[in-house]
Amino acid sequence: MSDLFTPLKVGAITVPNRVWMAPLTRCRAGEGNVPTPLNPTYYAQRAGAGLIISEATQISPSGQGYPFTPGIHSSAQRDGWSLVTKAVHAAGGRMVLQLWHVGRVSHPDFQPGGAAPLAPSPIELTTEAHTPQGKKRRGTPHEMTQPEIRACIEDYRNAARLAKQAGFDGVELHGANGYLPDQFLRDGTNRRTDAYGGSIANRARFMLEALDAIIDVWGPERVGVRLSPSGTFNQMEDSTPRETFGHAVRELSARRIAYAHITESTQQDAPPKDAIPVSFFRPLFEGVLVTNGGFTYEKAMAYLKEGWADAFAFGVPYIANPDLAQRFQKFGAKAPLNTPRPDSFYGGTDVGYTDYPAL
Repeated sequence: MSDLFTPLKVGAITVPNRVWMAPLTRCRAGEGNVPTPLNPTYYAQRAGAGLIISEATQISPSGQGYPFTPGIHSSAQRDGWSLVTKAVHAAGGRMVLQLWHVGRVSHPDFQPGGAAPLAPSPIELTTEAHTPQGKKRRGTPHEMTQPEIRACIEDYRNAARLAKQAGFDGVELHGANGYLPDQFLRDGTNRRTDAYGGSIANRARFMLEALDAIIDVWGPERVGVRLSPSGTFNQMEDSTPRETFGHAVRELSARRIAYAHITESTQQDAPPKDAIPVSFFRPLFEGVLVTNGGFTYEKAMAYLKEGWADAFAFGVPYIANPDLAQRFQKFGAKAPLNTPRPDSFYGGTDVGYTDYPAL
């Protein structure tokens, strides 16, 4: 039986272990949403992960929804990220960039010209947005026209191109957590009647067209996609989630992408009776299946033994333990772990970011 430290071929990337670093928004980008000198240090400290999935990174100015999150749509951002990839590679690691558009989760304060955020349908997210000036109502989003959809897909293509120039090993399309591709996919946020709405196949069209644009740049063997079938974060819902996400995962499999990153439910998501386990998707996807959502060493080993997933993305444990994989390898379930400090998760300095000790 494989364990968490059996190497794994993930498309064109071979990883030394199955303990991956999940994408973690930390809100520590600098002016112009450019990575700062802190970011290469932070990621290089965690280069022992089988694969680092970067924090979510907006593909365009309209894709931003939170303060101090990095972008990948300017040459300065590309150059900032290149310092990160060089540091990670020098430390022996592998890293992909997560491509992000938040859609209706944004706020006019982030939008060019103070415009309404983009969305598949004009359905307001009623929680307040976190802006540089504090919490504010988001307002009704703008229903994207088909020319705007095509332009957004080209933004994904351009971001993928810049990520390649920045030296990443691949990219992950963020299709989870109530952000723009997820908004198109689910019928709770997509009320369109054109080619991008109505049937499941139509609602999946936006995500798949964005994915195809990314594949044009990278090839399928260096591309992953993240989905959250049981996620209710950002007021997400779907009337037939197993059918909706089953269709999406089969389409990902047909494209022979490197991996599918399918999150399991957490306390903030669907109740257990409604949650869709990652095992549901195992027969639907032929490639590497990655999951996350409150995993421990023991839980990951159990899923691996059952064959439900091939790798596991750890979030908060990687914030607090830069050498998490090495701790697991040496001590297993008895690994001593640092205590996370939630007050420094989002924004700030090196405190709570690069100052967690390795063993």
